[in-house]
Amino acid sequence: MVDRKEGRNAGQLRVLRFVPDYQVHPAASVLACFGRTRVICSVSVTEGVPRWMHVQKEPGGWLTSEYQMLPGSTSTRSERAATRGRPDGRSQEIQRLVGRSLRAVVDLAKLPPKTFYVDCDVLDADGGTRCAAITGGCLALELALHRLARNGELGEWPLRERVAAVSVGIVNGEPLLDLDYEEDVAAEVDMNVAMTSTGRFVEIQGTAEATPFSASQLSALLGLAGGGLKRILAHEKRALATWLRKPSEGSSTVCKPEGAAGAKGRQR
Repeated sequence: MVDRKEGRNAGQLRVLRFVPDYQVHPAASVLACFGRTRVICSVSVTEGVPRWMHVQKEPGGWLTSEYQMLPGSTSTRSERAATRGRPDGRSQEIQRLVGRSLRAVVDLAKLPPKTFYVDCDVLDADGGTRCAAITGGCLALELALHRLARNGELGEWPLRERVAAVSVGIVNGEPLLDLDYEEDVAAEVDMNVAMTSTGRFVEIQGTAEATPFSASQLSALLGLAGGGLKRILAHEKRALATWLRKPSEGSSTVCKPEGAAGAKGRQR
């Protein structure tokens, strides 16, 4: 059995926390915490849509995403994209993944003719930053849509369902859920899974780092991810419900972490 930090078992999530309205200026924002990984997800809304939507006469609005690691997010300083002149390949891959995952659960035709920018900035990276970005980005987007609806700027509700993501992997031959950085580096198989609240997969990114994996191992990893994602989506739902009751309280809205006092540490 793999010895995990905080005494986690193989199918246990890290401490989860969502802090809505973490920033002042965006239409909505969420600080998404998966253990020591912390990502600020903010939604900005601008008038107009990309030119190609006008050319193709596409109705509604557009949603896109940007992702970056802040310089102090890792043990060695990360260079800013502005300094390099462009995002690195990894950042571009992740922001495309975040955008695809969110568009998969949004009916763009029901959005007003605006562009929704979901910006995901990594404060601290300890594994699973893309998963935290997808999960926090979805919650931030839902908060922004509720505000538009209250202002009379939405005709129909465009969010079909929620989406969340989690990492799984095989470490020392054992399938594990929600890998931290040390586990991710040591994994023989590394996988990221994005799933909707109705249990449908949006994206599965899986790679064997050394030894190829079997169909039975793939099935075990997907089962582990599915169970974890149901709990993550439940955390999203609770965070939203709390915000809807007291939307003006901002960052005082904190979701209870998995295994916190009161739950008696049991795995749900």
